[in-house]
Amino acid sequence: MPVFDYDPPDRFVAGAVGQPGSRAFFLQARGQGRVTTVGLEKFQVAVLADRLDELLDEVLRRSGGTAPVPAMAPVELADQAPLDLPLDEDFRVGTMALAWDPDTSQVVIEAQEAGEDDEEPPEVDPDRPESAVLRVHISAAAARAFTQRALEIVAAGRPPCPLCGQPLDAEGHICVRLNGHRGDST
Repeated sequence: MPVFDYDPPDRFVAGAVGQPGSRAFFLQARGQGRVTTVGLEKFQVAVLADRLDELLDEVLRRSGGTAPVPAMAPVELADQAPLDLPLDEDFRVGTMALAWDPDTSQVVIEAQEAGEDDEEPPEVDPDRPESAVLRVHISAAAARAFTQRALEIVAAGRPPCPLCGQPLDAEGHICVRLNGHRGDST
């Protein structure tokens, strides 16, 4: 199983490429003279950012405020730079996991490659290598900075309709609140 391990990375960010409504989302880690870029969905970026904040808040709560976890992202760690080029996707993310390492006071983020059928755990095939994993160890302060940037990138998409909350398209918008039709495709 190829493991792209960064402990710690020089840089770990979420980013997006393309026009709102058709953007591609990525996680990117850089360090030790290499860059790893993995593709994922917008909702995965949003969930990762939310869960990171929840994890850090819980660590802070359980420690009674003594854990080395800042309440907000330190300004000096803000990273607004674009993703590193060339943008070569190493794999597409299926599942992610988060953990707090109390020995190092770091957050561990793992993003595992999506299988052919991501609904079921992959079957063990001795002729096929196991799924790739991006594993990143970052400080709590770096995690807060990651979260801030990730949420800004997610929010930078299409503006929501003031009536129904669905994204407004450049070509126009058929609002479900005005025409009585259901807005999802289920």
